[in-house]
Amino acid sequence: MTELVVRRLLIDLKTPFPARWNGGDAFRSAFFNALSMSFPAGEQFFIDSVRDGLKALPAERQQAMGREVQGFIGQEATHRRIHALFNENLEKLGFDNWIERNAARRRTAHAGDDLRNQVAATAATEHFTAIFADWMLRHPEALAGTEPRLRTLWQWHSAEESEHRNTAFDMYQALGGNHHWRIRVFKYITVTFLGDVLRQTIRNLWHDGSLFRWSTWRSGAKLLFAKDGMVRGNVGLWRDYMARDFHPSQHPAELSQQWLRDNSAQFSVVGQAG
Repeated sequence: MTELVVRRLLIDLKTPFPARWNGGDAFRSAFFNALSMSFPAGEQFFIDSVRDGLKALPAERQQAMGREVQGFIGQEATHRRIHALFNENLEKLGFDNWIERNAARRRTAHAGDDLRNQVAATAATEHFTAIFADWMLRHPEALAGTEPRLRTLWQWHSAEESEHRNTAFDMYQALGGNHHWRIRVFKYITVTFLGDVLRQTIRNLWHDGSLFRWSTWRSGAKLLFAKDGMVRGNVGLWRDYMARDFHPSQHPAELSQQWLRDNSAQFSVVGQAG
């Protein structure tokens, strides 16, 4: 069982920030804005899936996993709230949150799916966020020039994503999910998650007026497709999920643990499960 701590981030998100908050870089800002715009709806889906999964387990398994699920829900609810505040600023800047509406439509379309598939979708998306999160902690230059409060937000979120990366995966296994469907759902999530984030990024760049600038896409290529970029540099970790004996704990989490130790003044502990 994974020990999970629920934390309250001690930063100010009421003070406005500019559209190009990420070091003045149009692509980096638009891309991270797209991720943030996807989070509130996504986090709610994760919460509901794992909570419903726990209810579907036998009593003894509920008891074994209950506290970890409580911690998972607490962390995800905090992420949802913080990014909703972040997104409020984007809304005031005129950005349209298409990705949130699309997520709502997709969730309605899949409302009748087997619960295990919903938990598998959560586990698959959590794999993406965990490997991207570890990449963020290894590459602080992705936030170069960002004011401290916003850099703290993204690094804190990254650290907690690595911390709770096992929960949905373990829930899927506890529900009797099989390898074939885990991989099938993972491939579906790969296409929809990356496709939706790319589309929202393009919409953000259009609104920002930087969609057709060479400097925008040069920055995007460096961020995502450099040798150790966020996408290209994580292909191996993405592929690991396909292995029959894969478990998220096989991937390193030392940077997450270190960041949480070194930055304890940036948050207060609300609760702990484990």
